Amino acid sequence: MAIARYPSVVIDCPDAAALGRFYGALLDYTVSEADDWVEIRGPEGQCICFQQVEGYAAPDWPGQERPQQMHLDVVVDDLDEAEAATLALGATKHEHQPGETFRVFLDPAGHPFCLCVS
Repeated sequence: MAIARYPSVVIDCPDAAALGRFYGALLDYTVSEADDWVEIRGPEGQCICFQQVEGYAAPDWPGQERPQQMHLDVVVDDLDEAEAATLALGATKHEHQPGETFRVFLDPAGHPFCLCVS
């Protein structure tokens, strides 16, 4: 028997509302905003939260001076189509692309995340 239910990930960022809306649009999740805290929820209870913090410093991936700390991998059907839509939302494609079945992007707050086909 599980001790807890519905795990969520909380991501620090400089603007919780902006980053929550970005990932809400990327994943087609429902966005709930409250002050410096935003939650996005998927149809099966998945939850990602965004917490606004002062003095936020974006990761410097793949460098380790400010390591990525965490990143999200999201599954897509077509990398080219997903890339175009993701860039239109405000992501940036990272210059370092170490694989063939995924692409690395930076969200508007500088966190790396990957679009993956497998």
